[in-house]
Amino acid sequence: MCYGPFARICHWGPLTALGIIKLVTGMTIHCNGMWWPPTRSLGGFLNSIFFMTVSGLTLYNFLSSMYHGPGYLPANWKPANETDSNYLQWCGVCHGYKAPRSHHCRKCGRCVLKMDHHCPWINNCVGWGNHAHFTSFLAFATLGCFHASIVLGCSLYRALNRVHYLYYGTGHEPIVYLGIYGIILCVLALGFTIGVVIAVGMLLFFQIRAILRNRTGIEDWILEKANYRRKNTNEVFIFPYDLGVRKNIQQVINISCQPVGDGMFWPVANSCDQFTLTREQIEQKSEKRQRTKLYKITHPVSGSWLPITQGLKVCCCPPCTDEARIKLNVGDTVSVTRWRKYWLFGEKLQDLPQSEESLYRLRGWFPRRCALEVPESGDQREKKIK
Repeated sequence: MCYGPFARICHWGPLTALGIIKLVTGMTIHCNGMWWPPTRSLGGFLNSIFFMTVSGLTLYNFLSSMYHGPGYLPANWKPANETDSNYLQWCGVCHGYKAPRSHHCRKCGRCVLKMDHHCPWINNCVGWGNHAHFTSFLAFATLGCFHASIVLGCSLYRALNRVHYLYYGTGHEPIVYLGIYGIILCVLALGFTIGVVIAVGMLLFFQIRAILRNRTGIEDWILEKANYRRKNTNEVFIFPYDLGVRKNIQQVINISCQPVGDGMFWPVANSCDQFTLTREQIEQKSEKRQRTKLYKITHPVSGSWLPITQGLKVCCCPPCTDEARIKLNVGDTVSVTRWRKYWLFGEKLQDLPQSEESLYRLRGWFPRRCALEVPESGDQREKKIK
């Protein structure tokens, strides 16, 4: 068990990421020394310096995004003006109000400032405090792996055709010597670089789009629901934090990668105020409570991510989210708020003291075939989450 500064890094996500960075960097430097030696030409020297710089910046921004963190709302926080609390949501876990753009992360156990998402690779949330470092990490990782894929691919080709170049070459071609283990590591590193370029490159695209729009992933979902609520009216919901591309970029990106502002209150468009989005969230949650339905559990639910006993279709069509899967027993009652073809999302109704409800809430996904919808009584309606 890790303590102190190593606690954050002792997790499968950071350890895997660091392992990939070490493997790719080590193999690229090793192969590059034979394919384009930095000691024999200026081009080789600049090529090596460029790769090592990008690799170093990747590692620096990775660790910075992990240890700087997104910034957390203080426990028991409330606005300076008490009347403003009417426009804010209450967090029962942190026992305080949520500032605009703040959301509670179940994995971190805190309310995160301008939360975008919880990233397992840095074992932390991405938000106000580390958004710039996280985006820089994605950019340098993609660039570095693209560079490494060229070096490793060319080196692997030279190594596999080494005998041909020795016999039929001009004598000026670089000769790359890789043993059986070297070839295996080179192929493995090349596979990782291609995977990173594709996967991390896509994530970088979404982060850049979010910065240009000044919207987090959570706010995209809120805005989508806001527009859906108004689809049959002439009313248009104006996203309050979209200040134009130039100002949106300045809210996140700067040379020092330091966060801008205090993470609690933000510049808004002229026709909006600080609580435009929070009022919309409150209205959406009010409608959500009205749509909830009660389900009675008829078959035991294991809480497994792959409940094989519930059928192949249930396993092959899971909800596309990392939200929890919950364990339920026959006879339990669940307040369901989201529906999929084979899955339901809801919260188990429990007889708990009001002071403990937020601490022991059991909420998550479970197979739809294990439950039946039941009519609601007045008492059951009062137990639904406020």
